[in-house]
Amino acid sequence: MAAAAALPMLEQLSQRVIRILGCNPGAHRLQGTNTYLVGTGKRRILVDTGDSGIPQYISQLKSALEQFSVSLQEIVITHWHPDHVGGVDDICHAFGQKYAVSKIKRLSVPDVPLQETDYTFIKDQHTFHTEGATLKVHFNPGHTEDHFILHLLEDNIVFSGDTILGGTTTVVEDLHSYMKSLHDILNIGPSTIYPGHGHVIDNPGETVQGYINHRNMREQQILACLKANKDTAMEPMDIVKIVYVGVAENLHLSAANNVNQHLLKLQRDKKVESSDGVKWKISEKMDSSL
Repeated sequence: MAAAAALPMLEQLSQRVIRILGCNPGAHRLQGTNTYLVGTGKRRILVDTGDSGIPQYISQLKSALEQFSVSLQEIVITHWHPDHVGGVDDICHAFGQKYAVSKIKRLSVPDVPLQETDYTFIKDQHTFHTEGATLKVHFNPGHTEDHFILHLLEDNIVFSGDTILGGTTTVVEDLHSYMKSLHDILNIGPSTIYPGHGHVIDNPGETVQGYINHRNMREQQILACLKANKDTAMEPMDIVKIVYVGVAENLHLSAANNVNQHLLKLQRDKKVESSDGVKWKISEKMDSSL
């Protein structure tokens, strides 16, 4: 596969959107976190902030604000991961401002506290307004429990956070929720997706449907594997060795984690069963229908 083209550190993507790379490249971050300035006026919304302790990002953000003669109105965080929320305190400290920081509240554990400002916890369908731009929140869990996307109404653009990435697939925390979130993006029907990592997605319908098709294909493979071995309860790694033919062994652990997410979803769908959460069998109902 050809290497992805390098993204500029700073790029105006449209009349209303400027992308600033988070200067934090990594295996799961591609060239880094995409952060976005949104609006057309003198004060704009910043979507996500990258990691903490990245002075290069603060320098890039300052350069962007100076180049376009604008300032920050507020900060919006798509989810709690440190490469999205981590830069909040550094930004507030660098600019000497206690910016409003909005996100959806985590339920399983408390949100990581901020030192320089406070969270404003918002709900699904919340709307942010700034000059030239209206951003509508759509709760979009699966990657994380608190994840949301933003719909830029004026241009029919979706900021997808980490639900959809530009150039790779994403890590999933809850596959059942994630699949619904993919369909929710399809239902919005955006013309373009600006992802949390990677390149701009100009064919969003095809891309999101591709994500769905891939997951559905893997689900059918797992069900077929369990049916073929219906007399033996199987662990995720047992399934990996049958389904992930040709995949390098050093990737088998990640594949097993992926299979486990599928099994948990299929359990909720009443298609598989497990007495201990470790070994799995196809449900009697599914066995008779396959």
